[in-house]
Amino acid sequence: MQVDLATEHGVDQLYARVSNCGRALDAAALNAGIGLGSPFVENELTDELRIIDLNVRSTVHLAKHVVRDMVARAEGRILFTSSIASTMPGSFQAVYNASKSFVQSFAMALRSELKDTGVSVTSLMPGPTDTEFFERADMLDTKLANNYRDDPADVARDGFEALINGEERVVSHSLKTKAQAAGTRVLPDSVKAEMHRKHAEPGSA
Repeated sequence: MQVDLATEHGVDQLYARVSNCGRALDAAALNAGIGLGSPFVENELTDELRIIDLNVRSTVHLAKHVVRDMVARAEGRILFTSSIASTMPGSFQAVYNASKSFVQSFAMALRSELKDTGVSVTSLMPGPTDTEFFERADMLDTKLANNYRDDPADVARDGFEALINGEERVVSHSLKTKAQAAGTRVLPDSVKAEMHRKHAEPGSA
């Protein structure tokens, strides 16, 4: 089915369909998300609020349905698609990176809360991936869009395996992404913001 997950009605429609399919939901991948490049001062507010509605609000809304049902059954697995972007201030992607920071923190908090319930929570943290994300985010003229991008099949496989194994998180997929994730643990935010700026600034390609 197709629904607009950026709306409350769309989330409820989806979960009603899932609930009425005649079987319990064993696993859920909360993956929907959009981005937007270019300076915050130039972007339309409606576009940035839509990022928040989809990446943040709908994630919380859908998780509320999923978590309550799984906890009631004392079993289930949930995969949240966060991002390597969650680990750094996103110059020229300010709202997107902030939304992914929310998802990452939310997922880890839920994992802690649910540790004795039979429900596992896993965070998938991809780096740049070869999807339509950069085109839709109007970022085709950036270094981020023109550097190496991971194969989405590899990223999906990493996420699925981590979900099945009940892992806390998985950084996917390339060694470059894994090295970047390691580096963000020690670098100050000001340095990470400047690094992000050099790769996400319009015309940087």
